[in-house]
Amino acid sequence: MTTLRARAAFALTLLGATALAGAAALPAAAADGSLDATQAAQQNYTPVPDFSALVKQVAPAVVSVDVKLKLDQTSGGDDSGPPANGLPPGFPQIPGFPPGFPFGFGFGPPQTPQAVEAKGSGFIINANGTIVTNDHVVKGAKKVTVTLDDGDIYVAKVIGHDAKTDIAVLKIEAGHPLAYVELGSSNDVAVGQWVIAMGNPFGLGNTVTTGVISALGRDIGDGPYDRFIQTDAPINEGNSGGPLFNQKGQVIGINTAILSPSGGSVGIGFAIPSDTINRVVTQLIQTGKVRRGFLGVSAQQITPQMAQALKLPGANPNKDGALVAAIAPNSPAAKAGLKPGDVIIAVNGQTVRDPGDLAADIANIDPNGKAEIKYLRGGQQRSVTAQVVEMPANPDASFQQGSGSQQAGPQQGALGLTLAPLTPDLRRQLNLPDDASGAVIVGVRPNSLADQAGLQPGDLLVGVGGTDVSSPDDAIAAINAARKAGAGAVALRIVRQGQALFVGISLGGGGGNGG
Repeated sequence: MTTLRARAAFALTLLGATALAGAAALPAAAADGSLDATQAAQQNYTPVPDFSALVKQVAPAVVSVDVKLKLDQTSGGDDSGPPANGLPPGFPQIPGFPPGFPFGFGFGPPQTPQAVEAKGSGFIINANGTIVTNDHVVKGAKKVTVTLDDGDIYVAKVIGHDAKTDIAVLKIEAGHPLAYVELGSSNDVAVGQWVIAMGNPFGLGNTVTTGVISALGRDIGDGPYDRFIQTDAPINEGNSGGPLFNQKGQVIGINTAILSPSGGSVGIGFAIPSDTINRVVTQLIQTGKVRRGFLGVSAQQITPQMAQALKLPGANPNKDGALVAAIAPNSPAAKAGLKPGDVIIAVNGQTVRDPGDLAADIANIDPNGKAEIKYLRGGQQRSVTAQVVEMPANPDASFQQGSGSQQAGPQQGALGLTLAPLTPDLRRQLNLPDDASGAVIVGVRPNSLADQAGLQPGDLLVGVGGTDVSSPDDAIAAINAARKAGAGAVALRIVRQGQALFVGISLGGGGGNGG
């Protein structure tokens, strides 16, 4: 290593000597502007954005949030509430070190069952002291205090919080008007724009980092309505709840999560879009809770094989709509005439690329509002208007299977499936409701077409394409009909562990009575 460094230094020395020697051999030409490299650089210089004036203006509205957690929220016995180390999700604890190492966060010794403190960030959105932060920052809080940029400290009240979007609203009583920031429109954000992140990383107090918008609409699997703004502005533990500003000083997002193997910033951070913030915060202030629209569909992503089975157009099936896997009885979707197998491609003029888009678009419709839905059925585009209702407390309970059950003997076919009727014994084993019907997959031959498609014993086959199935004979008849019609693949509608989904399976070009 020493030798390499010595060689590098020697090489740099030689380059310097060569340049000096060349300069000494040339006649002086300082008056010749063409040789003035500094002047040429200045003429072509594009200044890097200076955010100092913006930061000075908005900094008084950015706050630090200190949370004293309830003891039962720090036990780590379940997934409710913050983890035992007090760090927000996505920030791993270093094995062998106390919580918060190497920075002091006010955590008690790990062996002592004392109250645990955590730190986050937030921002004031009106002169009355209303503050926005992350739900995971204040979840399970026993006491919340807020520190302003000038050092003043206030006890904060949690007005409301929403776990599904990870947004919470606090309120402090300062006794005088406070500086605040405005929400911009995240719909106007574009990839490549400069942004400024502010917050309280590692408990250090107000800190400013800058970067650009790296991507939009990111789904990181953190919640049902993930549509994060991705930025390379450094975001670290403690930045959670802090604002992401555009160059106008408007908040376009809440800094919420990072993707990192170490817990520190590696240039991949995520912020909740301001359009989501605006809708959720307005409802939390007014009622303390969030009301969402409910259509009554369970949807899944479209795979290339599924696109072939359903005869769907499009070069990118994974981003070409949301496949309806199930319809809740008596739901707005059922009343509007939507069916399993339909592919929803737009809601109120907004393109639906995948199930996440569909979930977010419907949830953002006010209950009793209307949803103009464009969808594909049998390769043909159609449209329908549905009047959404308020999302029930347990929307999954709205989905049930049809009634009735027929008896038939087990069947095995060329696809590698063994089907059996849904007997009372199988119904109990699979924990199915009394009104469920279909054909139970009790065997899948290894390396068969069914195995390759991912079908599993215990799956309940309830439909073949658009045809409902209530017995093994129904299933075999529908599969054979699809084969005779020349279909290269067919979509099987199944129920697996209570979830309805489609599975595309190749028919393999064979004939016979396979199922």
